Amino acid sequence: MKTLKLIALGLVIAGANAFAADWNLDTGHSSVNFAVKHLVVSTTRGEFKDYAGTASFNPADLSTMQANFTVQVGSVDTRDEKRDGHLKSADFFDVEKFPTMTFVSKSAKQTAPGKATLTGDLTIRGVTKGVTFEVEGFNQEIPSPWGGAVVTGGTAKTTINRQDFGVSWNKTLDAGGLVVGDNVDVELELEFNRPTN
Repeated sequence: MKTLKLIALGLVIAGANAFAADWNLDTGHSSVNFAVKHLVVSTTRGEFKDYAGTASFNPADLSTMQANFTVQVGSVDTRDEKRDGHLKSADFFDVEKFPTMTFVSKSAKQTAPGKATLTGDLTIRGVTKGVTFEVEGFNQEIPSPWGGAVVTGGTAKTTINRQDFGVSWNKTLDAGGLVVGDNVDVELELEFNRPTN
């Protein structure tokens, strides 16, 4: 009986993985955003405009989720040309030496319908660290209004310490505190589509 239960469990897991499908990232309806404290009292927000990614998952079982993303760091945009130039310099991202940042998932765990954690390796400035994204959504498939595909979407959020990746420039304020905070909130708004014919 125990053997039969184990076989049944194996079939369930295999069946869930079998329904995992490849999804195409729609960059026209997605965004890669970040936010960091500035002068202690305010928050500066920005985005990366050039990125690509692949994902495979079953919307009914987000523990099947796998993802691989590459961001062109030189596409950083904080709506301030001078600040963007500083971010691209060796003080921060050092774009000439490290033009891309990457994320490669290693495991996923569904925590509730439409909610999961996605853990993997994030590489910035040649430094790789494990990070975990809190994922929400991606559990509904909507027929594309143009036909021939279904669409899904959701968010993935995490917070990293930029010092862990060697993005370490800062200045101390006369009144105390730092010009730029160490913790960076990362939020991905992602839309995927999957052809149906």
